Amino acid sequence: MPQPRPGDVLLIVDVQNDFLPGGALAVPDGDAVIAPINRLARAFTHVVVTQDWHPRGHISFAATHQGRAAFETIDVAYGRQVLWPVHCVQGTPGAALASPLDVPHAQMIIRKGCDSGIDSYSAFMEADRSTPTGLAGYLRERGAARLFVTGLATDFCVAWTALDGRAAGFEVVVIEDACRGIDLDGSLGRAWGDMAAAGVLRATMQEWP
Repeated sequence: MPQPRPGDVLLIVDVQNDFLPGGALAVPDGDAVIAPINRLARAFTHVVVTQDWHPRGHISFAATHQGRAAFETIDVAYGRQVLWPVHCVQGTPGAALASPLDVPHAQMIIRKGCDSGIDSYSAFMEADRSTPTGLAGYLRERGAARLFVTGLATDFCVAWTALDGRAAGFEVVVIEDACRGIDLDGSLGRAWGDMAAAGVLRATMQEWP
C-alpha cells in the first residue's frame, strides 16, 4: 500500500446526498464510504472534492426524453448515454455534499455536468471527451503527481476519473473500500478491468496504517 507523501492528493468523488441511501440515485451502501474517507482525509494536506451539478432538464435525465425510462441508453452527439433519474440538480439539497463528510481542509471543489447538453462522469473531462474541467492544470500547478481516488460510484464517476487521471500522466490509486458501485449490467467488473489495464493501482483500507 503506497503511503501518502507531501504533494499527494486525495480526490473525493461525488459524495452527495442524492447518491446516498434515500437519494434520487442512491448507490447501494453509498453512505459506507464516508467514515473511511474521513479517516483518509486526515493523512492528506491536499484534498479535492467533486460534485455532480446538473441544470434542470439535463441531457442525462430520463425525464428530459419523452417516453424514456431511467437506466435506458440512447445515442447522443458524443456517443451512448445512460439515462438516469433526475439527480444532483444545481442548488438542491440532493446536490449538496453529505453533511457527515468531514474535510474542512479541502482546497478545491470541481463541479461537473454543468452543461445541459453534455454529461460528465470524470473529474477531468466531460463525456464529450473534449471539454476539460481544469482539474489537470490545477493539479499540475500544485505539483501533484499521485492521486488517491475515493467516492461514488466506482464503475462510473470514480472509474472515469481514475482513467482520465492516468491519461493525464498522474499516478492513480483507487481505495476500493472507500468507494461503492452501481454495477449496471456488469459495469463494475468492466470498470475494474479497464482501470487495471490502464495502470491504476487498487488498495484497501485494511492496508492503511
